[in-house]
Formats: sequence, structure tokens, C-alpha cells
Amino acid sequence: MKIIKSVYDENWLYAFCKSFFLPSLRPAFCKAVPSIFFNFFLRQYHAAFLPGRIPVTGVDHTLDEKIPFAPLWIKIYLDFVHYWIRMLSFFLRRYKRDAYVPCRDFIYSMGELYEHAAEVYKRNMSTTKRPFYIATPRFFLIHMVDPHLMCIPSLHVMVVIHAYTQFAAIAKQMGKYEELKEQIDEMKCGALAISQAILFVKQHSVNCLPAAFYAMTMFNKEHFPVQEAESFLDLLFSPAPLPADGQKYRNVHPSASPATRISQEDQVQIKEHILSLYYKFLEEGKTSKAWHEPLINFLRNYK
Repeated sequence: MKIIKSVYDENWLYAFCKSFFLPSLRPAFCKAVPSIFFNFFLRQYHAAFLPGRIPVTGVDHTLDEKIPFAPLWIKIYLDFVHYWIRMLSFFLRRYKRDAYVPCRDFIYSMGELYEHAAEVYKRNMSTTKRPFYIATPRFFLIHMVDPHLMCIPSLHVMVVIHAYTQFAAIAKQMGKYEELKEQIDEMKCGALAISQAILFVKQHSVNCLPAAFYAMTMFNKEHFPVQEAESFLDLLFSPAPLPADGQKYRNVHPSASPATRISQEDQVQIKEHILSLYYKFLEEGKTSKAWHEPLINFLRNYK
């Protein structure tokens, strides 16, 4: 019996090349990539170079002070793009033609996800106070290229949630759910690690997570219902389940990252705040004309 490898053994370049050169995947690639660049980079640069045209709200919270700044988490934080592209490599390399349709649909959906988040960004951008730390090349790169104006909802969190939930959905669609149970757990661990990393490197506030949870529930209620959001939050700041043979995965697992002490009491307060705000957005969304209205109202009334 052939052992199924870790998703983290995959090279993201394989999926990138396959998506560009395969006729069945190229249309999705050519639609999603421009959407990602336009809705993430160009919108931010436009707002940064032409200030005043789009409102920008500071969304820091006092609970952010309870989360220590841990620069060594930067490697995990910057893995969020490779994270979802590697999953495509995993399916395309292992299942070949059988994976073309679900992978194509996933690529399309990633472009749609950025457009979904942009419904907020094009109306009201947001930022946080991040430390000016450029002691490593990775932080220097962030300060050079990231205007830091898209905090609510956090696209980092949205992307990794979409990737791990879609990985499980694709496995189920292909009749491989039980066969890939270890990799499904692995993907969820990675999503948790990156979601923690955004807080530890001070790229986001505790307010950004509930906004991302809400945006994802509105984007796909079937794959990220309230129960899944609660389950995901419950695992935050605690070791997530590792695959049985997870040695190669430990370099991206939260428990292997540098020690970051958050007291149990503070963890409870942070999670209660995230959950309470998530519920608030959901409740307001029931009577809103558009899904993004609760987030816009939050930004325009936040002090």
C-alpha cells in the first residue's frame, strides 16, 4: 500500500505551472490571478497613494496588548499563499485528471473569495498599529510592499479557512475522504497556525478574526457554518491535532513555534470577544440588505 505524503512535501511551483499550461485549468488561472492582484495589491496601493478617497479605520483593541509580539512566527505568517497552492499540487500530482475539475473550481473560487472581501475594502479600509520591526528580511519585505490597509476582514484568515474546508470538500467529492483524513487534519492545523501567526506578528487585531469568520460564513455557509467557526476558534492558541506521522509537519505546527505565553484567563477573554463579535455580525446580517453591511457599520462606528 502506497503511503500518502504530507501536503507540506509538495512544491507550490508544480501547481502554478500546471494551472498555467493545462487547457482545462488555464481559464480559471487567468481569471483568479488578476482578481487576487487587483483586489489585494492594487486596491491597497490606490488607497495608499491617493489618501482620503476611501475611509481608513484603525481597528486595534485593548486585548491585542495581551498577545506578545513574536517575530519568529513570520515564517508561518508568510506561508499563507504557498499553503493553498500546495494543496493543488497535492491533488494534481496524486490524482491527475480526476482532480482537474475540482481543482479548476477551487482556483475560480479563490478569485471569487478576493472579490467577496473587496466588497468591504472598496467602501472602507482598515489598519492596525504594527511595530516597525525590520530586523529580518521577511519583516523588511512586509514593510516595503504591504500598505497594511486590509485588516477587516482578514484575507489571510479567509484564505486559509477556505483552503482547509475546500480540501476536505474535494476529498469527499472524489470519494477519498477517509483515505485523506490525515491530510485533512494537517490542513486544519496549518490554517490554525497561520491564524495565530497574524496575531503574533501584529499584522492583525483580535477584531479581524471574527470579521473573517463572518465573511467566510457568508461566502460559503455549507463549508464554514457557525458550528465549524466555533470549533476552529476553540482550537486557537492550543495545539491542534497532529497527523499520526507528523514529523515533517512540525515545522509549521503551532506547538513547534517559539514559546508565546498567553495566560489561560487572557485566552478566554480573547476567544469570548472573537465569538461575541462574530455572533453580532451574524445577527446584524440577518436584516442587512447586503452581507457586508455589518462590517461596514462596525468600521464606520468603531472608536
